[in-house]
Amino acid sequence: MDVTGKTKVLGIFGFPVEHTLSPAMHNSAFKALGLDMCYLPFKVSPENLPHAVNAIKALNILGVNTTIPHKERVIPLLDEIDSEASFIGAVNTIVNSNGRLKGYNTDGRGFIHSLMEEGVSINNKEIFIIGAGGASRAIGYYLKKKIKRVSIYDIDQGKLESLVSDLNTIRKNVFISNDTKEIKGFDIVINATPLGLKPEDPLPVDADIITSGMTICDLIYKKTELLKIANAKGAKTIDGSGMLLWQGVLAFELWTGLKPPVDIMRKALRI
Repeated sequence: MDVTGKTKVLGIFGFPVEHTLSPAMHNSAFKALGLDMCYLPFKVSPENLPHAVNAIKALNILGVNTTIPHKERVIPLLDEIDSEASFIGAVNTIVNSNGRLKGYNTDGRGFIHSLMEEGVSINNKEIFIIGAGGASRAIGYYLKKKIKRVSIYDIDQGKLESLVSDLNTIRKNVFISNDTKEIKGFDIVINATPLGLKPEDPLPVDADIITSGMTICDLIYKKTELLKIANAKGAKTIDGSGMLLWQGVLAFELWTGLKPPVDIMRKALRI
């Protein structure tokens, strides 16, 4: 990659951020289309997030993605929020338009694309989501009315009640779960927590309850211990790489106004 004074910079704000594959995905797309752009990872601690957001303007950065733990915290720091991101309450993509920062959320649509690619339908299905953070809000919003019901679990009762209440304003079939053991009987189980990023992390659900009739999804984009166990039990497993790909495709379009080379981006995620 030849970086010059004309090269436009994009990136991702996260903490941690060392594990991200987004730079490989986006830089491969820029190269394929001959765009003079580069995408960089920025390790931004929560206390430094306001400074990092100001730097987008100060350094004329074209745009950034935001990941854990910034998706919700970044909202009051932006100039404008897309209506969907506003309802979801989380932003994963920021576009800098002449010094004005607008936030979007492409996670939910990305997740639905990943299910479709794997041949998994959500129509009339019962879905259990573990975690009530920004990713859960995005997914819950885009499930719309096609599903039979959604149950959500989180150790933070206040955050959980808020999410369920908000989602029920658009569908009336979202419920609070008090125990992950309640996944029994559900068609699709989604881990939307960071559990699994580290080898020493506990499983987000009891392995004994997983059955071959379930689809187990983990938003972490690697084969976590949860997915390995579920696969051994005969369940269909989907990691977060598909969601990562498609949310990236949608972010790319917001930044450039162009359709990216999806197959090249997909290949980069498998490096």
